[in-house]
Amino acid sequence: MKLIYLLLIAALVPSLAMAQTANPRKTYNFNPGWKLYVGDLTGAEHTDFDDRAWKAVTLPYAWNEDEAFKKSIEDLSTGIAWYRKHFSVPAAGISKIFLEFEGIRQAGEFYLNGKFIGRHENGVMAFGFDISTLVIPNQENVIAVKIDNAWNYKEKATNSGYQWNDKNFNANYGGISKNVRMHVTGPVYQTLPLYTTLQTTGNYCYAKNFDIKGKSAIIVSESQVKNESATDKNLVYEVALKDLDGKTVKTFRSAATHIKAGDTLTLKAEALVNNLNFWSWGYGYLYTVTSKLISDNQVIDELSTKTGFRKTEFKNGMVYLNDRVLMMKGYAQRSSNEWPAIGLSVPPWLSDYSNRLMVESNANLVRWMHITPWKQDIESCDRVGLIQAMPAGDSEKDVTGTRWDQRKAVMTDAIIYNRNNPSIVFYECGNESISAAHMLEMKAIRNLYDPNGGRAIGSREMLDIPEAEYGGEMLYINKSATKPVWSMEYSRDEALRKYWDEFSPPFHINGAGPQYKGADASDYNRNQDSFAIEDVIRWNEYYEERPGTGSRVSSGGVNIIFSDSNTHHRGEENYRRSGEVDAMRIPKDAYFAHQVMWDGWVDAKKTGIHLIGHWNYKAGVHKNVYVVASGDKVELILNNKSLGYGEKSNGFLFTFKNVAYQAGMLKAVSYTSVGQKLAETQLTTAGAPVALKLTAIKNPTGFKADGADVALIQIEVVDQNGKRCPTASNQISFSLNGPAEWRGGLAQGPDNYILAKNLPVENGVNRVLIRSTTTAGKINLTAKAEGLTTASLLLATLPVNTIKGLGNQLPSEALKPSLAKGATPLNQSYRVSRKSVKVVSAQAGANTEKAHLSFDDNELSDWVNDGNVATAWIKYTLEKESTISAVALKLNGFRTKIYPLRILVDDKIVFEGNSKPSLGYFTANCKPTKGKTVTIQLVGSGKEKEQNNIGVEVNGKKLDDGIERAETKLKGGLSIIEAEVYEQP
Repeated sequence: MKLIYLLLIAALVPSLAMAQTANPRKTYNFNPGWKLYVGDLTGAEHTDFDDRAWKAVTLPYAWNEDEAFKKSIEDLSTGIAWYRKHFSVPAAGISKIFLEFEGIRQAGEFYLNGKFIGRHENGVMAFGFDISTLVIPNQENVIAVKIDNAWNYKEKATNSGYQWNDKNFNANYGGISKNVRMHVTGPVYQTLPLYTTLQTTGNYCYAKNFDIKGKSAIIVSESQVKNESATDKNLVYEVALKDLDGKTVKTFRSAATHIKAGDTLTLKAEALVNNLNFWSWGYGYLYTVTSKLISDNQVIDELSTKTGFRKTEFKNGMVYLNDRVLMMKGYAQRSSNEWPAIGLSVPPWLSDYSNRLMVESNANLVRWMHITPWKQDIESCDRVGLIQAMPAGDSEKDVTGTRWDQRKAVMTDAIIYNRNNPSIVFYECGNESISAAHMLEMKAIRNLYDPNGGRAIGSREMLDIPEAEYGGEMLYINKSATKPVWSMEYSRDEALRKYWDEFSPPFHINGAGPQYKGADASDYNRNQDSFAIEDVIRWNEYYEERPGTGSRVSSGGVNIIFSDSNTHHRGEENYRRSGEVDAMRIPKDAYFAHQVMWDGWVDAKKTGIHLIGHWNYKAGVHKNVYVVASGDKVELILNNKSLGYGEKSNGFLFTFKNVAYQAGMLKAVSYTSVGQKLAETQLTTAGAPVALKLTAIKNPTGFKADGADVALIQIEVVDQNGKRCPTASNQISFSLNGPAEWRGGLAQGPDNYILAKNLPVENGVNRVLIRSTTTAGKINLTAKAEGLTTASLLLATLPVNTIKGLGNQLPSEALKPSLAKGATPLNQSYRVSRKSVKVVSAQAGANTEKAHLSFDDNELSDWVNDGNVATAWIKYTLEKESTISAVALKLNGFRTKIYPLRILVDDKIVFEGNSKPSLGYFTANCKPTKGKTVTIQLVGSGKEKEQNNIGVEVNGKKLDDGIERAETKLKGGLSIIEAEVYEQP
């Protein structure tokens, strides 16, 4: 026993020695205590400049925030604004001091204590400065920033504009609109991931050798280390892995490494870790990786990184997450992700609230558009379990020269800065196709800085570019048997939340509204019924080509956009209303339609159901009632009387025609095909409006008196039972007392009611924002409306400790991840419903030498005959004799053309009928017949769809409709992009 005791003591001695620390690293919240002046001033960079009359603000803060959603994107104010901050840094232990800016808009010139320290101009990415030699410890220091957010800003060194500084999609919230931090370290330290300005790459955490079932992987941590001391050092790199509860689950280290004074090197440690919780969709499990530099048995630098571990693969036309196929479902969201009268500069908890709503709609992917989102949104997606497609910076199409160099620079910065965020699964190199050579350049950047992150790199389109690891178009369907392809935006219609239907006030007939640039804009002035139905129609076409439906599949797609946005619009309002929620994140019916259709990794769960609309109409109204459900059939019951079963269409939509309104309860029940009950939902008639109701949605860690936190307040008009009145539009008068700032809400009307304290509810509900000041205290909000009982709400803000301009708590520090969906299930996510039969050769009535292009898994190639009916046939020879049950065809003119077709298996007719216009694929279900050849024939002249507006954009631009072929304009023209033959499994 004495020997064992001595051995234990001997083992503990090194650990006890290691516990000693000389670690000076500290990260401060640098958001508090700024001053703002809008306009240009001479001498504002100087330390002794008098800024006492300037506006006091807490970052992040856009100087033109008042205009968010008030003005159309192209009218947002631009110009010069100055930001200044006075601060003091304690002297003890200080050697290196860095500032980290998450981003500004557009360009800034930075001065510290009157001296120019640098410039940053791209308006997207994070950057930083080493201010070690300029800061005076224990004395007041002044940082001054001159910001220019001109739309036509040009890079000083090249005189080139930035492609992404664009008035269509990149809302211009000027100034320091993102968070700022200060880092203090010793002279030997792990660097920051701020490449362009500091030329450093920071920490890199990843996992390898996954065993998903066994819950293990090798965890790797690498850090770039600088020795800016005067002496050489021997360093041990030690890593502690901590779980969500802060418990250390593994500690591992590298061998001692010698680093010379003035040198930079990368240290690395790795170890097998068991009992891991893998990050997943809706399961934002995060670990803290604490990496330490140990010299002479002292910790001289300690860095903590939040990250998660997940396994990804991209193969067989599908995306695999933790060994399970995941069909991509989600939204193409503007990277600004903005709110009225605040823009993008919201507190982190509100980012979580918004991004978690996407997950709650059963989205698993957000494709940020055109530019990299700010770090706050990226970290938020980590917490809520939302996969991200991360762009760098672009507008449309490829570019060359300086503008391409700018795009590569932003991609480099973005990858280095964000490579530890597990939610990023796709790197997007462009909003439209780039050349193969440019794809290789971007891929080389990924391979250099993130070779082990498990992220596919690609671009929109890229369908025939093997260098791209994923692709996909917008507004139509692609399929692949190799790399995954998913639609980058499959629906961009618009609808105001206020418009229920033509039978509810304000009685909006679907499509009613002004033209857009002289063209019909009906699709951009929908009501909620139509908007939700269109989403069902669009999504179902992708769902029908999901994994399990053959060798070539669609890997899903994203709907543009999630929340109404202060960006390019086509409807009657001056902002974009394509969101499934409005700008205050109040859901539209389309949100719940997605929730039903997307509930599942691939196959939809059968328990989803939603009744579109409300049940408060005037007597005598007859209207169609629509139910979105994933069951086989749906029954509608009105006041306990069955109205029968709905007409099923588009996979998920059940229509009950001409239902006579009757006050009471309208219930929808879904069943299996054999009558087993699956789910039910109901709408009940609300009574007359009698009162107002206020509900606070606020920071889960407490409403902070930091001058930046907000509370989101919901106002409802309710009946005597507290039920929302869905057709109420009462004007509400708000009064606010206490240490808070009114930011208001949004409604249809003058200036969209931005910042107004009198605004209406729409469909019985609205929301407003109030922002804290830097004084803690009680806040009283009162809402009044004529004829309704007044509502009041009492809030209190918590004091926040700031010392000489530095905060000790980072804004997102206490926010917890969401684990609502649970860990990745281990079973298969889809049922195989049909099986491809391989085509080995083909003959055709004309151009036989190109017949193989119709089954080459390349949607940018096709076979076409010579325009004569006699030659309008193609015959496929199969790999083996099979019982053929279906043939899928991507025909040229798939949106707009109808082809009369005959399909034969060997010489037996198995299908005769017309193709249907679609977003890509028409499937002919055949009489099951055994054979080894399949022949497709055109049996008459193809014709254009009578109403072919699906093929024309609102500005008159023709949408993609296949490959333009003169032959298909002729009477006997037949062109096939892809043909697939199936048998039942």
